[in-house]
Amino acid sequence: MAKEKQKTKAVKPKEKGPLPFTRRNWTWMGIGILVIIIGFVALSMGSTTLAPILLVLGYCVIIPISILLGEKKKEEKPPKTEELERKEGLKV
Repeated sequence: MAKEKQKTKAVKPKEKGPLPFTRRNWTWMGIGILVIIIGFVALSMGSTTLAPILLVLGYCVIIPISILLGEKKKEEKPPKTEELERKEGLKV
């Protein structure tokens, strides 16, 4: 009898990095939830115009924005030529 070698695939666990949500995302999410709560309060008081506007704004605009926002990219500004001249001791 010949021994059969079984090929086993090593299952690598997916690397879990930090959550993609930043403080900025959580702030917008909180604002969205607050707008939705205010919309439901307005709905319970009988408002037929303000409540739907707030609810649609919260559910369809603010919450998706909070999910889709990325990190703020810091723009690197090139140093001024005068500062470079001072540092390097050069004159143009």
